[in-house]
Amino acid sequence: MTNDSQRRAPPGQLKWVVSDVDGTIVNRDKEVTEASRRAAQRLRAAGVGLTIASSRPPWGMRHVAEALQIDGPIAGFNGAVVVDANGKALRETRIPADAARAALDLLAAEKISAWLFTDSQWLVLDPDGPHVAHEQRTIKSDPAVVADFAPWAAQGCKIVGASDDYDHLADVARRMGALLGTSANSGLSQKYYLDVTPPGVDKGSAVAFVSEAFAIPAASIAVIGDMDNDVAMFRKAGFAIAMGNGSPAALAAADMITRSNNDDGFAAAMDALLGGGTEA
Repeated sequence: MTNDSQRRAPPGQLKWVVSDVDGTIVNRDKEVTEASRRAAQRLRAAGVGLTIASSRPPWGMRHVAEALQIDGPIAGFNGAVVVDANGKALRETRIPADAARAALDLLAAEKISAWLFTDSQWLVLDPDGPHVAHEQRTIKSDPAVVADFAPWAAQGCKIVGASDDYDHLADVARRMGALLGTSANSGLSQKYYLDVTPPGVDKGSAVAFVSEAFAIPAASIAVIGDMDNDVAMFRKAGFAIAMGNGSPAALAAADMITRSNNDDGFAAAMDALLGGGTEA
């Protein structure tokens, strides 16, 4: 956990909130709770913008954005693709083809089920592979089954390795980082998902996009998340909140810790921000 002397105070003039989705703004059942809806309403009433940023594809967050009545930008694929409320791309970055092929080769060698997302498609080799059905329910979209990813290697916005062998996946994540170096970003977005995304963009890019697009100082932006891939946006924003169910890295990097996502921690954190408090 961040030392007390290193913790930042909540923004004196809160202008925007950037929130993770899974493990944060939705509960364990991937639902937007009534408390989260009310919290989003309170943000709007206070003139505070709300953006959701996730490793999900942008179209896999549309129902979440609609439930929260978000009209600001939505950042998918860990910041690689940013769209407006109508789904129009505002920014798009792809994984270099060589890096995509290297990542897919490592996953294949380690016998880890792989997915490839383009800006408009979710491609899988095995429709019965780990977490495919779970992902279908989560993003409310069906995959296209292909025999080979090669034709789409240059179009990838995100590659996922899905496995329930968490220790093995964590080890592969470490080796993936060493293999790809600066050619692509990689890391765990959930203990069962290893994500590979384009270089030079991460969830911190979503914070930078909001800051630039709306001329808002980073000091006036608060962020909230639960996983290692959220730490990048913790570092870019003026104030960072970790969920009670957060990973050790997220908890350590946060300025404040709220309740878990299954106990309406997002709503509690927004109450604390809007009330000027530091406890949630």
